Order: sequence, then C-alpha cells, then structure tokens
Amino acid sequence: MRLEQLQSFLYVAETGSFQQAARQSGVTQSTISRQVQALETELGLSLFHRSTQAKLTVGGERFWPYARKICQAWENAQAELEDLLTGKQPELCVAAVHSVCSSYLPPVLQRFCRVYPETQLRVTSLGSDRALKVLKDGLVDIAIVMNNPAFTTSSELLVDVLYEEPIKVLMAQDHPLSRYTQVPWMELIRYPQVVFKEGYGMRRLLQDQFNQAGVCLKAALELNTLDAFRGVVRQGELIALLPHSALMEAQTDSTLTIRAIAPFQNPNSCNSSSVVPTSLQAASGLTREVVIVTTADRMQIPPIEYFWKLVHQYIPPELEVGFEAIHPKDLFAKCY
Repeated sequence: MRLEQLQSFLYVAETGSFQQAARQSGVTQSTISRQVQALETELGLSLFHRSTQAKLTVGGERFWPYARKICQAWENAQAELEDLLTGKQPELCVAAVHSVCSSYLPPVLQRFCRVYPETQLRVTSLGSDRALKVLKDGLVDIAIVMNNPAFTTSSELLVDVLYEEPIKVLMAQDHPLSRYTQVPWMELIRYPQVVFKEGYGMRRLLQDQFNQAGVCLKAALELNTLDAFRGVVRQGELIALLPHSALMEAQTDSTLTIRAIAPFQNPNSCNSSSVVPTSLQAASGLTREVVIVTTADRMQIPPIEYFWKLVHQYIPPELEVGFEAIHPKDLFAKCY
C-alpha cells in the first residue's frame, strides 16, 4: 500500500468522480483509476460503486476514516519537518557546566532570544558527564562541557574546542596558603579540599591527576554549586581547585583569595617520608578544555546552527590574560 493510492482513494471519495478527482489532484484519470484499482486488489474488496457517480461501498465507508487519518498524519509530519527546516523550532535545549552558565553564556542567550523570539530556550546547568549523557539520550540539543574523550570521541558527535583554562586555588582571604603568589604542590596537597560530587568532570579531572601523581586528594566535602564552594571556603582552612571561569565572582570578593599553582618543585606526598613521583610535574600546569557538542543531524536545524555560531562568537578560544579576563558585563556590551 502506497501513500499515493490512499490519496487517490480520498480524492474520488470526496469528489464522487474519478474525472474530478484527476482534475483536483493534477494527474490523469487513468492514473487515478490505476491507483484505486491497485488499492482494491491489495485490500481484497471494491471501494466504490462505479456508475454515473462513484459512491463508496460498505468496505469503502469503513476504510475511509483510516485512510484519512493516515494521510492527515503524513501531512502533519511534512508540515512539522518543514517548520523545523525553516527555523520554526518550538524549543532549543542546552546543557552547560555551571561556570559557563554563570560567566559566558548570558550574552549568547540574550542575542539568540532576539533573533528567535518564538523558540523557547531552555538552559540547564549540569556536570559534564551528565550533560553529555542527556545529549546522547536526545534530551538536549547542545552541550557545553569539559572535554572528556571517553565520551566525546564518537562519529555521531560534532565537537569543537572553545577554550582551555588553568585550574587555580580558591581559599579564604586569611588562609595560610594566601602568603604564596603561586602555591607549591608540596603545600597544596596538605590541605583538605571542597570538591564537586561524583559524576562531575572537575572531580574526575582532579582525582585522576592526584592518582597519577601518587598523592592523596583530601576530599573533605562534596558540593555542586559555585555559591556553595565560595561560602564554605571563606569559612576556614578548606580550599578548592577550580577552573578560571568558575572564579569570576570570587575575584571581587574581599573574603576570598585566588592563587595560581606553582611549577613543580619536588613536593612530598601524603606520606612525608616519600617523594612524589615526577609525574606530578605535569599537574603544575593543570588545565581543563571546554568544548561545545551536538550531533550532525541537529546542525541542519537553523536555530541550533545559529546558537552554535553565537557560542563561537562570544566564547572565543582565548578569554584570559592573567587575571584580566573578559568579564560577562563586557560580553553583554557586544550584543548591541
């Protein structure tokens, strides 16, 4: 059974004439007759009384509503896909890590809403691993996350690097480590840390780095919001290793201090009697890579393609020069 057979049947049923059905559909009468006959052969019964007027048989009466539903569903599907390809997408869902949501996404969101006011923009702040999972499950259209090749190396995914940023130390203003301009690893590993919960990319990055170096990550407290990190750290001796983009608010907080990590200088491990392996030297340049991810089929949809381009426009590869990073309020100015 083919769609054109159903359409020919409906044309005849609605006009009561094979000749008028041919005129209305823009094909020859013989074509209409051939399509209806093929349908009747497949169904095993006649659909019309063929006289001066084509009237539905009992079988035709029973079949008509089903044929109409099938053709209507096809028309609806065509219309919806046409809307999709012309940019009439009802919503666009984005998942991004906390630091990107708070620091770099606002101007992108503002500009997108101006160009596509009828598209409902939904942005969810998630850890990298969770964001990539919901992307693969089809629950979001775009993910902006810390790169994890174990998740992003896939033929079905499009992955672009946005920027690479250093990991720095957040501490209370009067913390003992604040006396250093760059915190030595031999001092850094002595203090308990506030860390992201399991399943977050930053937690995995730090745990892997400390494991490879043969030192202990003293995870004293697990949190999942930047506000909570700042609130806990300013209270005492706990420190946090966070990417630069997560430290924007902390830079203007007089109760907090941010320090870079010093180059490797032969620090001690958790056991003060042993020496940390030289693999720790790589950790002194600890960074994370932030990427934008979607699927190839989604890039055919204009709103998604436009959002992708906006992210590249407003989140360039090099945002930071020391601590003089581009602030979100400066990025907002570029939208106008």
